[in-house]
Amino acid sequence: MRTEGQRRSDNFDDRGRGAGGGGGGVPAGILFALIRTIGLRGVVIVGVLLAGVFFLAPPSIKQLVFGSLFGGGEVQSSGGSACETQGQACDFSRAVLGSTEDVWASQFQQNRLPNYGARPAAYTDPTLVVFTNAVQTGCGAAQSDMGPFYCPADHNLYVDPSFYQVMEQRLHAPGDFAQAYVIAHEVGHHVQSLIGATNLSLPGENQNQTSVRVELQADCFAGVWGHTAQAQLAIDEADLREALNAAHSIGDDTLGARESQYTHGTSAQRMTWFRRGFDSGDARNCDTFAVRDYRQL
Repeated sequence: MRTEGQRRSDNFDDRGRGAGGGGGGVPAGILFALIRTIGLRGVVIVGVLLAGVFFLAPPSIKQLVFGSLFGGGEVQSSGGSACETQGQACDFSRAVLGSTEDVWASQFQQNRLPNYGARPAAYTDPTLVVFTNAVQTGCGAAQSDMGPFYCPADHNLYVDPSFYQVMEQRLHAPGDFAQAYVIAHEVGHHVQSLIGATNLSLPGENQNQTSVRVELQADCFAGVWGHTAQAQLAIDEADLREALNAAHSIGDDTLGARESQYTHGTSAQRMTWFRRGFDSGDARNCDTFAVRDYRQL
């Protein structure tokens, strides 16, 4: 994957270093225990970093957790820049974000999208917010332990650039295209928000099953971006393997969840839907809600 000479997005906000969650914050370990207790993520394998788990949570659950647990907290800035020690990661993130902007502006212009009756006339760019330790968002205060996420309340993407090291060392998903997949997946949630897919549900399905549809579609949207940017960023088969390995590493079954607790789909499903978008380059092929039988996703 090549980002040299590529446009860097200006929709980038370096919030610097946060000093913590303030009076309303909840320690990450307690949050993890609460999430497992109330069944939002289910049982995960011992030793999986909290960042990797929270990265997998659907936007609706993230907003619920933020609003109920962190809504009253304030993040105090300790100054400095998040990119001061993560300059390369920040530059890479801006390049990937700029590429997603170009791809989705074209997809919206050509109306190559699933139709849920709420598509705006043009694509609206999200802002990528980078931070260290903690950050205040439209969904409440957040910690780096939570990993990258999309906040539907302010339409921003949030990432502590050090998460790329977590991917390599803890989630066993190294490589620059694996990192790009993370950004593209969160941008996929932004696309869903714009076209009205985030709040869809099908009769007879529970919240977890609907969440699987949402997350697999975001994976497919990430694949669409990869296909369309393939020539521009010199994406090759080795890069594709990196993304598929990342998708496999964060499948519900690989993380040890029981089937009834799946919220993102199995490793095979995640790889399949990413590949579906990557092979076709057409977001209309990412309509997970058109698959009436949940078992056929």
